[in-house]
Amino acid sequence: MANALLPMSAGFATCLSLIVSIGAQNAFVLRQGLRRHAVLMVVAICIVSDVILIALGVGGFGTLVTRSPLLLTVCTVAGGLFLLAYGFLAARRAFRPSAALEAGVGETGSRRRAALTCLAMTWLNPQTYLETILLIGSVAAGYGAMRWEFGAGALAASCVWFIALGFGARLLTGFFSRPSSWRLLDGAIAVMMVSLGASLLAGL
Repeated sequence: MANALLPMSAGFATCLSLIVSIGAQNAFVLRQGLRRHAVLMVVAICIVSDVILIALGVGGFGTLVTRSPLLLTVCTVAGGLFLLAYGFLAARRAFRPSAALEAGVGETGSRRRAALTCLAMTWLNPQTYLETILLIGSVAAGYGAMRWEFGAGALAASCVWFIALGFGARLLTGFFSRPSSWRLLDGAIAVMMVSLGASLLAGL
């Protein structure tokens, strides 16, 4: 057990250093947490997705992906277009705020739409594959037979982060009770999404 602590700790730290950033997926989870809408479902989707992706990375699938330029190109184009579209939607919300954006006011939108958006944010984002399959997978490979312990630590970090982000967002409810705060958040999300999408497409 003591021998497993080192790779598990390394996996936890590696994964946390990669996912603790304001990316497309994290911004969506934060927004859902602030709205208190389908939070458990969104957090569960993120965690289950990471279970699959981290397992693929630790299992060596990252090597296969890097050998398929066509697959990488298709994922990049799809992800770039999706981020641009979501960015424009966020910009429209920022310029045309409504009462439905106020934190804690009922459930706006459908759970199905939230689930599909979360899935798209995760599986159409090339950064997700870079962080989980390629980066975590390559680092895990260095631990040899202990790579699955490394993967377990990485998964633990993912669980801690998404649960904290989704359910901890309600602590900011007071600040986001003002429509102007939502405009600032959506404006920042719009700039970030459009920038990410444009950079992905420009790199082709």
